[in-house]
Amino acid sequence: MSPAEEERSLPLPERWPRASKFALSACAAAVAELVTFPLDLTKTRLQMQGEAAVLRAGAAAGPYRGMLRTAAGIAQEEGVRKLWQGATPAVYRHIVYTGVRMVTYEHLRDSMLGRAEGESFPLWKSVVGGMSAGAIGQFFASPTDLVKVQMQMEGKRKLEGKPLRFRGVHHAFLKILSEGGVRGLWAGWVPNVHRAALVNMGDLTTYDSVKHFLLLNTTLVDNSVTHSVSSACSGLVAAVLGTPADVVKTRIMNQPRDKQGRGLLYKSSMDCLIQTVQGEGFLSLYKGFIPTWMRMAPWSLVFWLTYEQIRRMCGVTSF
Repeated sequence: MSPAEEERSLPLPERWPRASKFALSACAAAVAELVTFPLDLTKTRLQMQGEAAVLRAGAAAGPYRGMLRTAAGIAQEEGVRKLWQGATPAVYRHIVYTGVRMVTYEHLRDSMLGRAEGESFPLWKSVVGGMSAGAIGQFFASPTDLVKVQMQMEGKRKLEGKPLRFRGVHHAFLKILSEGGVRGLWAGWVPNVHRAALVNMGDLTTYDSVKHFLLLNTTLVDNSVTHSVSSACSGLVAAVLGTPADVVKTRIMNQPRDKQGRGLLYKSSMDCLIQTVQGEGFLSLYKGFIPTWMRMAPWSLVFWLTYEQIRRMCGVTSF
C-alpha cells in the first residue's frame, strides 16, 4: 500500500486532527449554548440596568429586577420564545470561538509548552495557554458576539416603544457593516478579548489543571465523575474572573453610535470602567454575576461532558 493510500485509510481524526477537534468542540459548544442561553440573556439584561451613562444622557430609568424577576419578566412581557432571542448568533459565535480556542490551547499545551503525557503540568504554563487561546478565539468571534448582544436587547427596545434595529441575524451583520464598516463589526473587541482571556484562564486552565491533578493524585479515573468535578470548578473560577470585563463588554457593544461608528456614551473600555465604578460603585462590575455563574456552571458541565464523550466516540484521545 502506497503512503497516499495508507493516509486515506486512516480515520478522519487521525488524518485531520485539528479540523476534527475544531468540529467536535464546536458541536459540544452549540449543545451547551442552546441549553443555557436563557441565563445568558438574563445576565445581559441585568448588566444594562441602572447604567449611569444612560441616565446622564436623560433616559428614564427602568425598574430594578433581580435574576428571577428579570427572566420571568422577559417570558411574561415578551414571550417565552424571547428567552432564546439572539441564540443564532450565539451559536455562530461559539462555533468560531470554542473551535479556535480549544484547538489553539491543545496546540500550545502539547507542542509549544511541552506537556508530557502522565506528568504534572506547571500552572503558569496552563495559565499562559488558556489566556492566549481565549484571546485568539474571541478576537475571531467578536463580530458574532456584537450581534448577539445587540439582538438580546431588541425585546427591551420594543417594550420601551423604540423601533427595532434588526430584522434578523444576517440583517444585523449587514446593518452594522454598512454603518460602521469592517471596524464596526469589531466594536468592543478590546474588553471582549480581555474577558475571554480571563474566562479561559478560569475555564480551560482550571478544568485542565483540576482534571489532571485528580487523575495523578487521587483514585479517580478519566470518567464522567472527574469531568463533572473539574467542570464545576472551572465554571466558578471563570465567572469570578470574567464578570467585570463582561459588564464592560456588554455596555460598550450596546451603546448608541454616531455615523462614524464612534460610541456616544463611552470613549473606550477604560472610560466605561471608570464611569461604571464612579456612577454605580465597584459592585456594579458584578451585575449579572449570579446568572453568569449559574450559566457557566451548567455550560461547563454540559460542554465538557459532551466534548469528552464525543472525542471518545470518535476515537480522539481525552482532553
